[in-house]
Amino acid sequence: MSLPETMRAVVLDAPGPSEALRVRDLPVPTPSPGEVLIRVTASGINRSELHTRLGLAEGVTFPRVLGIETTGVVAACPGGEFEVGARVVAMMGGMGREFDGGYAEYTCVPARQVIGIRTDLAPELVGALPEMLQTAYGSLSVGLDARPGQTLLIRGGTSSVGLAAAVLAKRIGMTVLSTTRDLGRSDLLAAAGVDHPVLDDGAVATRVRELVPDGVDAALELVGTPTLRDTLQAVRVHGVACVSGMLSNVWTIPDFYPIAYIPRGVRMTGYGGDAADLPAEVLQGFLDDLAAGRASIPTGRVFRLDEIAEAHRLMESGHAGGKLVVVP
Repeated sequence: MSLPETMRAVVLDAPGPSEALRVRDLPVPTPSPGEVLIRVTASGINRSELHTRLGLAEGVTFPRVLGIETTGVVAACPGGEFEVGARVVAMMGGMGREFDGGYAEYTCVPARQVIGIRTDLAPELVGALPEMLQTAYGSLSVGLDARPGQTLLIRGGTSSVGLAAAVLAKRIGMTVLSTTRDLGRSDLLAAAGVDHPVLDDGAVATRVRELVPDGVDAALELVGTPTLRDTLQAVRVHGVACVSGMLSNVWTIPDFYPIAYIPRGVRMTGYGGDAADLPAEVLQGFLDDLAAGRASIPTGRVFRLDEIAEAHRLMESGHAGGKLVVVP
């Protein structure tokens, strides 16, 4: 594959507002053995990148090309782990923080962060999937040990991960309650299969127990620690709550006293994953189901690199209405 010498990429020189994201010409990276150079076709836009832009992320060096996930075509692979021309996705493992990520025409990532795929789906659809599916799948399987017939509360239900978790939960036969701060957005929840939309005015537990008097079997907390205590109050004895997101940009609990904070008999856990935590067969199976119309994913707008500041403003507003994607 013939490679250009330069590429367009979105560069962040230091934390700042959305306008701090600037498109520049950079050299196309040269991969070493154990790395894969990917010609990017689409990259998901995540709140993780918002945290980096706001200066809230750890382990970041600047200047940096953001983007913790991408999909595209293998352009070079010196170690032979993937064939040139193969379709792949890549995510996590320091992408967009410790090394340059997916907001670019090319990205160079460790081979361990890459998963091969077989699909004819549109790049922007595939680009929306990797991190969203990894977090939703891992939260349900590892964090909550979700089972058919259980009740699930998703706190932060209209986020991309919240919508994806609802889709996956319904596929395994769960009853899903999902929160929104605006019941006018209940159509998003309904499209993901949510059984009961719940208005989130900061006190959700009472409304949840009106629907499930003993409390839900499982709760997925995506807003973060500001709402966690209330979420725990919605869980039944011996049920479990899993913290997997920080939509609030707050992730610590001051003066945490477990006995007073966690309701008696309720279990609390957390989930954070990597590319290795998304089995290749789960990813491929979901792609196959998407192609066959047996599954759907909550997608939002698609932006060009030049529109990345607008994309970040929309994400920061909390009104994305699905996973946002950037294409070269």
